[in-house]
Amino acid sequence: MEDEVIIALDLKLRLENLGYNVLDTVFNGQDAIKKIGETTPDLVLMDIQLNGDRDGIDVAKQIHTLFNIPFIYLTGSHDNSLLERAKQTDPLGFVTKPFDETEIQKLIDKSHL
Repeated sequence: MEDEVIIALDLKLRLENLGYNVLDTVFNGQDAIKKIGETTPDLVLMDIQLNGDRDGIDVAKQIHTLFNIPFIYLTGSHDNSLLERAKQTDPLGFVTKPFDETEIQKLIDKSHL
C-alpha cells in the first residue's frame, strides 16, 4: 500500500522483476483492508505515512488484528516518534525511500515466505 501512484507502480514493477507475484496495489487504508480480505496475500508492503485520516501504522494494526498477515513498512520519514510507534506494531522490517530491490528482497527472504 502506497499512496503515491508513481512510487506504487515502480515498486510493483521492481517486485515483479524479482519474481514476486503482486496481487494488487492500493492507495488508501480502506481499500487495503478490503483487498486483503479478498486476496489473502502472504505479505503486505505498507507506507507509514498516508494521505487521509489514517496512517499506515493504524492500517497495519488493523491488518494484523483481522488477518494476521506480516507486513514491511516503507518510509521516507526520519521522525523518531513515528518510527518508534511503528516499531511497536511488530513489522518484519523497514525499507527506507528511496528503496532498492536488494533491501526489499532481503526482508522478504528473511520472512521465509
